[in-house]
Amino acid sequence: MVKSLSFKWRQYEPHIILWCLRWYLQIALTYKQLQRMLAERGLTIVHTTIMYWIHHFGPKLNQKLRPHLKKTLSSWHCDEPYSKIRGQWKYLYRALDSNGHTLDFLLSVKRDKKAALRFFKKVLGNGYVSQPHVISVDKHASYPAALTLLKAENQLKQTQLRQVRYLNNVIEADHRFVKRKARFKQWFQSFNTARYTIAGYEAMNMILKG
Repeated sequence: MVKSLSFKWRQYEPHIILWCLRWYLQIALTYKQLQRMLAERGLTIVHTTIMYWIHHFGPKLNQKLRPHLKKTLSSWHCDEPYSKIRGQWKYLYRALDSNGHTLDFLLSVKRDKKAALRFFKKVLGNGYVSQPHVISVDKHASYPAALTLLKAENQLKQTQLRQVRYLNNVIEADHRFVKRKARFKQWFQSFNTARYTIAGYEAMNMILKG
């Protein structure tokens, strides 16, 4: 999977770029901290170069990972934790199956019916995702409205929606992988920066889950 990433015309060796991707996406580090770690190893690489690698290769890693994911279970857990972008709170829709395997994610400006519908359709568009027999969500009204629209389109006809908060403990614990690092780095400065970086976080989270 990693070998399929293209490092053509890069100034630095692929193993250096991959080393930066691994540590930045896996633990709470800033770009300047990673720059100092590289300097201790005799490599002078400015933090903006590392930032470019994360923004460029994070989404590509997420994309290349998809064909290798195992078939998920038919019980979904969905939630939409906050993510701060340029001082304003946005929403990160995420979904796991009952084994804790990641289904997909969607960064959204709004938390409403359209966003929930767009998220459900994005999840269903993945070949490794099983059709759900039950979806556990919080009590926000956007989820029942989105599911009603999907059933009107002859999708998820047999799916039951469960709006019981404690049933989503599995996904609320999983949010920490993204939120802890983003909070440590004082969140994000633009929507695209958040989208690119979170794609890398999610890819690394899926790799660590096996």
